Amino acid sequence: MTQSSVHCSLLISAMGMFALSYFTKGQENTTLIFTKESTIRNCSCSADIQDCDYSLANLMCSCKTILPFAIEQTSYHGRLTIWFTDTSALGLLLNFTLVQDLKLSLCSTNTLPAEYLAIWGLKTLRINTEAKHPLPEQSLLIYKGKSEAKEKPESLQNDWQTSRYISFLDTALFNKDSSLKSYSIENVSSIINNFPYFSYFETIPIPSNKSYVVTFIY
Repeated sequence: MTQSSVHCSLLISAMGMFALSYFTKGQENTTLIFTKESTIRNCSCSADIQDCDYSLANLMCSCKTILPFAIEQTSYHGRLTIWFTDTSALGLLLNFTLVQDLKLSLCSTNTLPAEYLAIWGLKTLRINTEAKHPLPEQSLLIYKGKSEAKEKPESLQNDWQTSRYISFLDTALFNKDSSLKSYSIENVSSIINNFPYFSYFETIPIPSNKSYVVTFIY
């Protein structure tokens, strides 16, 4: 190999390493949480992982095990993906959580009960029921908000109490062959008075000095 060829190879290698480094730094990690055999794993992933591929997630992502009793009400600033097999674990992870970009993948053929989960600030939802029904991934736009460039991102605000948007997700939707649907009710002044059947709102301090946009997802 000539000296010029060596220099050319070194230059190409250096450019490749620079491009890889630039791409990795510029790529936003996503949060993946999955439940399996009473274990909950919280992962940070720099690339999309095929749904329900637990081995690949443990290999490619930075994961840690969390205990169910250690789960606290939180918010997610970026994309959140949850792989789940039952509604009990899903409720622990999602109920009264602030998340804007959410994907839910059912990794089981179990029939799920009709339960409602309350999610704050949800803008986009994607679901995958490949393990149960041969349907393609479905997506739903809950709301766009005002000008995205001018609107203060809710993920940067103090907590879920600042959000005007609350979504009720019916977990039985994963049992259906039909498409994902939703309907919204605007200017709801009192969550507790308008939806008395959701008794768990009585234990959550919800500000009463503003109106809400309530969305039902089914």
